[in-house]
Parts: sequence; structure tokens; C-alpha cells
Amino acid sequence: MTQINREWAIAKLKKFIQTASVTHDGAGGWRRAAPLAVVQAEAQVVEQILDRVLPAWRTADWPRRSYRYWRESEAATRAIAQLQAEQELADNLGTSAPQLDASTLHPWVWGSIQGLWGSGHYRQAVGMAAVAVNAQAQAKVGRKDLSEWKLLTNAFGLKDPEPGEPRLRLAPKEDSDTWRSRHEGAAAFARGVYAGIRNPIAHEAGDELEENAALEHLAAFSILARWIDTATVEKTP
Repeated sequence: MTQINREWAIAKLKKFIQTASVTHDGAGGWRRAAPLAVVQAEAQVVEQILDRVLPAWRTADWPRRSYRYWRESEAATRAIAQLQAEQELADNLGTSAPQLDASTLHPWVWGSIQGLWGSGHYRQAVGMAAVAVNAQAQAKVGRKDLSEWKLLTNAFGLKDPEPGEPRLRLAPKEDSDTWRSRHEGAAAFARGVYAGIRNPIAHEAGDELEENAALEHLAAFSILARWIDTATVEKTP
């Protein structure tokens, strides 16, 4: 279920309170601010809001009023206070969802793009992070004849190292599905981030990335950077 739109709900509740308001008519009765049909139409929506915000509103023990829709009006007033309190808490305390701190990304990633990120150049920052990770991978395996996913697909390959083709090992080699899966997965992941993230940024004109989307892209390159950084280099004897 999606989260309630507080601003929309509060606006609907306030409008209903105004529409459903009544005043004494001077003859012992009540005069409604709007025709009954209008109140009923708005109540159809407001009742659904109240069911979400104050589930027990229909049976709550509140002082009874003598006019029609008194309970909905009472619940609407209480619901507004509840929603405003929730919004205030969210604004000041934040949500309980975990937050990704860019400064905790791998240094190859965050260290290469802090200036660009700070100036709002998110698209360029992601591209620079990709370049930085590639440069570090080339330096680690001592190869400049290959780059990006081609380099890493080769380096994480399952074959033993060959002259001029060192391998990156995430764990000592063994004949197990787990060992093969880790290296095949690393190679496929490298191909994915460079083909799916870096290449479109480098070769396709586009609008500036949203900050959240750019941060997700950086997180992907950070994962790859940690694998490369922690891997051991295996060379031919």
C-alpha cells in the first residue's frame, strides 16, 4: 500500500469541515453551509481518508452532536491534527528507512567525484566514477590494452591466468559452484554497470540525473570497486 499524501488529505478534510459546517437557524434547528448533496459527495471521499488515518472513528466514544455528519466533522478535525503531527515528526526526525551516505562509498568512487557531486553535476560524477574504477582495475592487473567490462570479464574469468592475462580472485580457487558463481557474477556485474550505466552516460546526450538515481549508480560502481580492491591478483608462475 502506498503512503498517504498528507497535504492532499489535509486539504480534503479542511474543505469538508467547511462544507459540512452548520449554524443555528434561530428556530431551534441547524442551517447547513452547503447543500446536503454536496456534503454527501465530499463525505464519500473523506470517509475513506478517515478509515486510513483514524480506523476507529466510526465507533469512537465522542460527545454526540444533534446535526447530521457531526461524527465525520469531529473525525476530520482529529485526523488533520494526526496528519500534521506525523508530517512534523517526519520532517524533523526523518523516516526509519535506512539512508545511503555517499561518504561511505568506496574511496575510488567517492574520492574521485566529491567536487562534481557538490556542484550538482551528477551525470558527470557517475561517468567520472566509472573512469576511476576502470583506472584502478587496470593498475591492479597491470593491463592497459583492455578496459572497462572487457578487462574485468577477462580478469574475473574462470580460466587459469596466462602470460599477460592475470586474474582477479575473490577467494582461493576451488572446484565449487560457489567459487564459480562469485567470479561469473562479478564479471557479469562489471559488464552490466559499464554497458548499462557508463556507456549511456558517455555516449548519449541527456538531461541531468536526479540525485537519488545518480547515487544508486554510484553505489553500483562502489560494489564493483570493493570487489576489485579486495581481490587478489593471480599471475602465471
